Amino acid sequence: MKESQGGADVIVIGGGVVGLAVAREIARRGRRVTIIERGQHPGEGASHAAAGMLAPQSEADTDDSFFQFQVASRDLYPKFAEELRAETGRDIQLDRTGTLYLAFTDEDEQELERRDAWQTRAGLPVERLSAQATRELEPSVSPHVRCALRFPLDWQVETRHLVAALVAAVELFGVNLWTETGASGLRVSSTGHVEGVETERGLLRAGAVVMAAGAWSSRIPFSITESAGRNSSAHTTTPAPHPHVAPVRGQMLCYRHTSIVPFVRHVIYTPRGYIVPRRDGRILAGSTTEHVGYRTGVTVEGVRSIAAHALEIAPAIAGLSFSESWSGLRPRAADEWPLIGASDEVRGLFYATGHYRNGILLAPLTGQLVADVIVDGRTPRLLEAFSPARLRERAHAVSHGE
Repeated sequence: MKESQGGADVIVIGGGVVGLAVAREIARRGRRVTIIERGQHPGEGASHAAAGMLAPQSEADTDDSFFQFQVASRDLYPKFAEELRAETGRDIQLDRTGTLYLAFTDEDEQELERRDAWQTRAGLPVERLSAQATRELEPSVSPHVRCALRFPLDWQVETRHLVAALVAAVELFGVNLWTETGASGLRVSSTGHVEGVETERGLLRAGAVVMAAGAWSSRIPFSITESAGRNSSAHTTTPAPHPHVAPVRGQMLCYRHTSIVPFVRHVIYTPRGYIVPRRDGRILAGSTTEHVGYRTGVTVEGVRSIAAHALEIAPAIAGLSFSESWSGLRPRAADEWPLIGASDEVRGLFYATGHYRNGILLAPLTGQLVADVIVDGRTPRLLEAFSPARLRERAHAVSHGE
């Protein structure tokens, strides 16, 4: 294989929001970075498809390490937005109105009560609203609503503006962005250190590689360099496969609201679906969770399901014009927690993937923490729960009855 020109200190495989955030932070700290993106445009996959909800409290069942990670990253967003505006002049449209969680059934009310109770005990900001108070706050909400929780710190961001701002930022910091370039393999030395990434444009060498390829992260194989003149005792063991990341398709619908009076102001969420208002009058509705491999596209069943859930939230959505639909592939690890940190198999290989339904939310903090590991050589305590080795360790423990 030919070797491409132009080296890098760090290669980031994947140009979605997480890969861009990681590249930006590493480049800000003085390292030469190249992003390898398989698509024509950065962020055109799961990042482009996402609704942009920054809502850990709305979805959390318990105060665990993952919830703490989500809250910490959400709380970075105001500063993150200001930094991106200062760097690029772009507004990522961080909307801090808040999120409403609605109850329509007995089961919904029970879930709402549980969430209200533990978050109140934990000192988190949450407000219980009656049906009347909910509809006074959002008149378009269905008259069948029984009650709601309001989470004032669960926000949203315009994901496509976020991608554009991050692309402009990485360019500002000198990151090389290779689009329409698939990573066909990770080159690893016979002594177990990453040497670079093999692509159709040639081998790009670097002493550190970040796997941020989303749903494709498990599909990039290792290739071992056979060092010339090596002795028989040299380490030549092929690394264990990457931690498994599976694609999960999510479909989305978009409606258009043309009145100067907002259709809704909050993100509105139920256990079955959600609607998200945008400043330009679009109303996003989502979403599905489908284990269909790498198949993208919108289905009749998906559209019907999403539309029904949107109508449950706000029946007046039936009077809006339908604008478009799309889908994306979320990257899901077996335990639905992200994989972040150094590989225990290959020196110089790092992971920033498996963010599943939280890539937009977790991008700012993921970027900072991965840069801490690579540039500063330290592993923040917050990352311990997200070690890429954890799934293999758990599988080993189960197989040995531990």
